[in-house]
Amino acid sequence: MIGDMNEPNNGPAKRLYRTRDGRIIAGVCSGLAVYFGVDPTLVRLAFAVLTVFGAVGILLYLGAWAVIPDEVDGTSIVDSVINKKRS
Repeated sequence: MIGDMNEPNNGPAKRLYRTRDGRIIAGVCSGLAVYFGVDPTLVRLAFAVLTVFGAVGILLYLGAWAVIPDEVDGTSIVDSVINKKRS
């Protein structure tokens, strides 16, 4: 069957990272843009619009910054804090 959900997916898994290339503040918008295949300007515009309406954009951005891992070291801010507490 075409499109059978039981067929194995042989392609590489998509990973969401905060990118270093195209980064303005923390790489959240550019990372989301790469993941979803859209222009980073559109993602930045969406965060700006959400910020105007009740500061939701700032809260979402800070939350994403905390949990999305960096593309270079693969750890997020939350991971770093947890690992420091364990040490």
